[in-house]
Amino acid sequence: MTEIKLEELSNEELLKREKMVKSVTYTLVGMLFVLFALSMFLTFKKGFTPLIVIPIALMPIVLANLGSIKKIQAERKLRGL
Repeated sequence: MTEIKLEELSNEELLKREKMVKSVTYTLVGMLFVLFALSMFLTFKKGFTPLIVIPIALMPIVLANLGSIKKIQAERKLRGL
């Protein structure tokens, strides 16, 4: 997978990418929170369930996306957008 250089994107592409990454990241965070809450509920109701591992395992994706958002915001600031 090739890394897209933010410096090469146009202003519109950069803003579009920021909006997309933010929406995907915040949706994923919301879904992981719901999944974690449901798995905790199932753990208390029926005992340990391996489902609790999924939100923890997917957390690095959220952290990587948050890093991407910071890079995009830094590029926006550099361009004065």
